[in-house]
Amino acid sequence: VQLQASGGGLVQAGGSLRLSCAASLRTFTDRNMGWFRQSPGKEREFVAASRWSGGSTYYADFVKGRFTISRESAKNTVYLQMNSLKPEDTAVYYCAASRRYYSGSYDRSDGYDYWGQGTLVTVSS
Repeated sequence: VQLQASGGGLVQAGGSLRLSCAASLRTFTDRNMGWFRQSPGKEREFVAASRWSGGSTYYADFVKGRFTISRESAKNTVYLQMNSLKPEDTAVYYCAASRRYYSGSYDRSDGYDYWGQGTLVTVSS
């Protein structure tokens, strides 16, 4: 199982980026998919999730209204569209996938079994 994240880079405050995460999983639509981030000296934190059941999406308060998580099942890919970026959004962003049919937490790291390698997002002021 492999998750390949891409799309990070350097952007000015107020700009946008779209992160992608391609999953080489036998199944995709029956797993929660999440994005987390980690800044230097800080714990990894939840950013957004897309649940397999019902297709609900969830966001951390600090990204609501600015970030959007979406899936493209035909490509086994999950996206994170990030708009109105702020310097405090600077972090390594990780995508994650849960085990199949997982109904537990979507906003905790222990709710995910597979992780991508991370992609760095740097927002300059």
